[in-house]
Amino acid sequence: MSTTTANISTPTMTDTALLTLTQWLSPAFPTGAFAYSHGLEAVIAAGTVQDAAGLEIWLSGVLRLGAGWQDAVLLAAALRPGADFEALDTLARALAPSAERLQETVDQGAALARTVTGITGRALPGRALPVALGEATAPLGLAPGTVIALFLQGFASNLATVATRHVPLGQTEGQAVLARLAPVIADLAEKAAGSTLDDLGSAALAADLAAMQHETQTVRIFRT
Repeated sequence: MSTTTANISTPTMTDTALLTLTQWLSPAFPTGAFAYSHGLEAVIAAGTVQDAAGLEIWLSGVLRLGAGWQDAVLLAAALRPGADFEALDTLARALAPSAERLQETVDQGAALARTVTGITGRALPGRALPVALGEATAPLGLAPGTVIALFLQGFASNLATVATRHVPLGQTEGQAVLARLAPVIADLAEKAAGSTLDDLGSAALAADLAAMQHETQTVRIFRT
């Protein structure tokens, strides 16, 4: 009796790199993302975000016009050959509109660099999150658009989780919001991959003010 052997494909280096990046951006990775709401806790407390529709509008604005776009441009710059990580880190810190936003990007970037160092043995210094991720990810050889898209997806997913727990929303509602934002994330990633630092800019004033208001909020669960 003849036997046939199943054709089992061997994972490629790209597959492995993609799995590595997915691990680094997963909720299980100790970046402390669960501790930061990016000011969303303040707008939920104020009643500005009360349902899935409100969350979608809020997240879309932050992604398109706020820290989502700015971090995507900084990440794209950090992924380019010969990137000046020190200068990009200084710029990223200067762009933070409030003390909590600065704390958020610096603390998460430091946690990412520390953990990747522990896993890979590469000595990565703590930097603002998009710069730290760019420095860590550059050797993986992934397309910048892919890295940026997964980064923005992780950012949006964390904030959707905040709203799911504290609006509260049902899990299906929260996931539906993320699904509707997928085209937005894909478009932003494509644009950011071809951007320059001249494309940096922010017009999410409500989100910035929410982060400032959160700093003096009496009762709060999240650090930002």
